Amino acid sequence: MTAPTPPVIGFIGLGAMGWPMASCLLKAGHAVAPFDVRKDQVDRFLAEVGGTRVGSLAELGKVADVVITILPTSAIVEKVLFAPDGVAGGLRKGAIVIDMTSGIPGETVRFAEQLAKQGVTLFDAPVSGGVPRARSGQLTIMAGGDAAAIDATQSILAAMGSVIRTGKIGSGHAMKALNNLVSAGGFLIGIEAMLIGAKFGIDEGTMVDILNVSTGMNNSTQKKFKQYVMSRKFDSGFSIELMVKDLTIAMEVARAGGVSTPFAAMCREMWAGASVLLGPKADHTAVAQLSEKLAGLELHDKNG
Repeated sequence: MTAPTPPVIGFIGLGAMGWPMASCLLKAGHAVAPFDVRKDQVDRFLAEVGGTRVGSLAELGKVADVVITILPTSAIVEKVLFAPDGVAGGLRKGAIVIDMTSGIPGETVRFAEQLAKQGVTLFDAPVSGGVPRARSGQLTIMAGGDAAAIDATQSILAAMGSVIRTGKIGSGHAMKALNNLVSAGGFLIGIEAMLIGAKFGIDEGTMVDILNVSTGMNNSTQKKFKQYVMSRKFDSGFSIELMVKDLTIAMEVARAGGVSTPFAAMCREMWAGASVLLGPKADHTAVAQLSEKLAGLELHDKNG
């Protein structure tokens, strides 16, 4: 009996997150056709990691059984899918699109409805964990949408991380934005607490160590303060503009639901202000420099 042919995965977006995620798929034995608007990036990926070359998005649509997008915005996803030379025109009935972009829930619903007219299923599956967990295949994947499609692609998703189902289409993208809202708030309040302590004379490294064994512990105290802020590296691989985008999405979800969010709104405005001060392409951990300027001191790991 002939074994079934493994699905071809068209992977669109070889950025800081997409590159290691596509690499994990290849390491797990999946057939991957990588694509990025930067041809040199594709050439380098094929040479260093592997995969099957496709000449265009339209060609990718014709050969792919599953398409994964991980792109900066929903607007770019729309162009990739539905432009005259986009992916959707070539997709066969029964194909599945997994949008792993941190997207806008309402736009995700619209894309899914448009693809459904040609017998293609789209579900959203944004990720959390950053570049380190993308490299190790240990991302948290928030999947919203058609349960059968999520079931059918479970082995693909498992190569990149662990799946948590969030409910209806668009709910994964809503949850990703809300997760980043909590992360962004925790980062800012943690930095302010560190600055207060430093002014008082408490060693910065000691503060982080205490927070990490106390109730103030969060992802930023564990994985960002010493690693990116106090080291002065500011190179986590996730930009301020992408954080502001996710916070804006969270605020849009709140407004649509009629939920009053004064603290979240202030958090978003502080990040937006940092984007203007530091530049939108600055690493998101560099937002600490805004609080440092206001406090008149810098945080350093004297024992690092």
